Amino acid sequence: MRTSELFRVAFEALRVNRMRSLLTMLGVIIGVWAVVVLVAIGGGARDMVEGEIEGLGSNIIFVVPGEFGLDSGGPTVSRLDLEDVEALRRVAGEDAVTAGLSSSEVVRAGASEVFASLLGADENVANVYVRTLAKGRHLSEIDVETRRRVVVLGSQAAERLFGEVDPLGRQVTIGGGRFRVVGVFAEVGQTFGQSRDNEVQIPLTTAQRMLGVTRVDYMAVRAADAEAVEPLQGRLVETLESRHQGERYSAVTQTQLLGTIGTVLGALTGLLAAIAAISLLVGGVGVSNIMLVSVRERTREIGLRKALGARRRDVLAQFLVEAVLLTSTGGVLGILLGVGTALAIAALSPVPAVIAWWSPVMAFTVSAAVGVFFGVVPASRAGRLDPVVALRSD
Repeated sequence: MRTSELFRVAFEALRVNRMRSLLTMLGVIIGVWAVVVLVAIGGGARDMVEGEIEGLGSNIIFVVPGEFGLDSGGPTVSRLDLEDVEALRRVAGEDAVTAGLSSSEVVRAGASEVFASLLGADENVANVYVRTLAKGRHLSEIDVETRRRVVVLGSQAAERLFGEVDPLGRQVTIGGGRFRVVGVFAEVGQTFGQSRDNEVQIPLTTAQRMLGVTRVDYMAVRAADAEAVEPLQGRLVETLESRHQGERYSAVTQTQLLGTIGTVLGALTGLLAAIAAISLLVGGVGVSNIMLVSVRERTREIGLRKALGARRRDVLAQFLVEAVLLTSTGGVLGILLGVGTALAIAALSPVPAVIAWWSPVMAFTVSAAVGVFFGVVPASRAGRLDPVVALRSD
C-alpha cells in the first residue's frame, strides 16, 4: 500500500469517529501544552533572575555567614556586627563597604498604610549600589551616627502613603516611631520577584535599636574593578574568620550567584517538564486503548483487506499511521495552545515566559514517538488476524 493511501485511509478512519479521536488526543494535547508552558515560565524566570543579578554590578561581592552552595545546608544565623563592617572597610576602602539589616514593617501616614520591606542601611549604600533618587537625598553619615529617625521611601510606598502629595518633610510611623521622609527613590521594578519600589530605608543604627539587635544581616563590597574581585574575596573571608574563630564566611560574586541560581532553576524547569510529560504517558495509554477498540470494531474490515491481498505489514502500517496521526495532531494543537498561553502570561501578568525553540520541537517529537510506541501493540494485533476468522466475526 502506498504511503499516500495509508494516510488517506487513516485520516478517513479518524474523521468518521471525530469525537472519539478528539477525546483520545486530549491527553496528548494537555501534556504537550503543559510542557511548553512550564518550560517557557521556567526559562523566563531564569532570564529575569540572571538579568537582575547582572544589574547589581559585576564587581560587587556579597559577604554572608556560612558556606555558600547547594550543599551548604540551612541558613546560618548572622553574628556580623558594626565592628566587622569597620574591619572590612579597612581592607576594601572606607566607601566600598555597606551593611544591611532586613525586616518587614507596616508604614503608616495618616489614614494610609502599607506593608513594606524595611532595610536598615548605612551611608555607603548609594556608593555600592546604583540607586537613583526621584527627589530628596540618600541617608547620610550623620543620620547613621546619631540614629536619626529619617526614611527614604520607595516610589510605590510613597504613592500609596501620600498619593499626589509631595512626601518630602512629612512624617510616617514605622514600628511605633515617627520618621521624617528625606527622599524618594525612582522606580526600579522587581528583584527576585519582590518589588524594590515597596522598600523603605532607614539608618542601620536606627533599625538595630528599633528591632532590638546589634547584628547586620549581610555586607556588600564594591571592588575597584573586575580584576580586583577574586583577590579581594579571599582577604574579606580571611578577615572575618580571624575575628570569629571556628566560624565560616563566604564572599560571593555575581558569577557564583548566577551559576548557583541557574543550576537550581534549570533543575526546577526540568522537573516541571518531566511532571508535565506524565500527561503524555497517560495520553499514550489512552491512544493504545482506543486503537485496540478500533481493531476489535474493524475486524471484518481487516479480514476483507487481507482476503483481497493486503499483507500483514500493510495492515500493521495502517493502524500504526492512525496512532501516529492521532498523537502528532494532538502535539501540534498542544504546541499552538502552549505558545499562545505562554505569550498571554507574558503579556498579562508579571510572570515572565520565554519560549525556548527546543521545547515545542521536543514536545512534538515525544508526541509522535508516543504514537509509535503505544500504537505498535494494536497494529501488531490487527496484522496477526486470520482473514477467515476475521470475516466470520460479528
